[in-house]
Amino acid sequence: MMQVWKLGAAAALLASGGVATAFLLPHREAVSSAAPTHQCDSIPADDRVHVPAGRYEIGAPRQYREETGPIQVETAGFWIDRHEVTNAQFARFVAETGYVTIAERDPDPAAYPGIDPAALVAGSAVFGVSAGQGYWWSFLPGASWRAPYGPGSSIDGLDSYPVVHIAYADALAYAHWAGGELPSEAEWEIAARAGAAGHEFEWGDEFRPDGEWRANSWQGPFPAIDTGDDGFAGLAPVGCYQPNDLGLVDMTGNVWEWTSSPFSADPATGTIRGGSYLCAPNFCARFRPAARQAQEWDFSASHIGFRTISRDPAPGQP
Repeated sequence: MMQVWKLGAAAALLASGGVATAFLLPHREAVSSAAPTHQCDSIPADDRVHVPAGRYEIGAPRQYREETGPIQVETAGFWIDRHEVTNAQFARFVAETGYVTIAERDPDPAAYPGIDPAALVAGSAVFGVSAGQGYWWSFLPGASWRAPYGPGSSIDGLDSYPVVHIAYADALAYAHWAGGELPSEAEWEIAARAGAAGHEFEWGDEFRPDGEWRANSWQGPFPAIDTGDDGFAGLAPVGCYQPNDLGLVDMTGNVWEWTSSPFSADPATGTIRGGSYLCAPNFCARFRPAARQAQEWDFSASHIGFRTISRDPAPGQP
């Protein structure tokens, strides 16, 4: 389990410059959002949007070496959640099933021979440790989807916020309970692009068309200050930014989203997509629809969530 993340590959990634940005998390002051500059929509909790069958172009000119560039892909069609799974939705799943997330489980000492069992405690990654000129990440015992900033924090009043501290197995368990699956990378990007090929961003080639904030991202000197100029310092409720042409919200920014696709031949890593509120054009451009990010399957953090899909029947099937 990567909950003992200082012991594994995640620690090396976190200390390796640009790649570390995928794991950066908000400081505690970001728990309270700045006053929004726009109205957040009330979206039905279980609403899905249909993506029709067809051939689509995904990818764009590469900005990072792990990106593919433009390619053609096909889909038989699928339905995808209009928004990221929320705290309220995940709480209902837990109440009905008794599910316990990976962040809430103590790691098995047998999986970590030679490690002091006292160090093997339940928790997750949270950004909130002073690092001189700003803040940095830390493994925080007791952090989970219920307590996103550790003991003493809660999700009270945050029903419409995306659930976080979700590992791949947690997302998959919810998806199956909800009668769905997790999207592949291709399906995720098809939905994000909404049929528009080749653009740098989900909505076009300008990050702020007509000066409008189109996603929840970071403003200010990273990682010291998020000014919240886009309406939120830290997470935002779902549906606070303009939807794409399919009606999907928050495919860019807010929280990273799990896909079902391995990142590479390394069996330890999956792929997350969409970036988070910690991405900024001047620091981490992985909130572009073409961008990919490796993530250990059993890693969780306070900027990782998900959405689900259900696939159309194959031709000839009922």
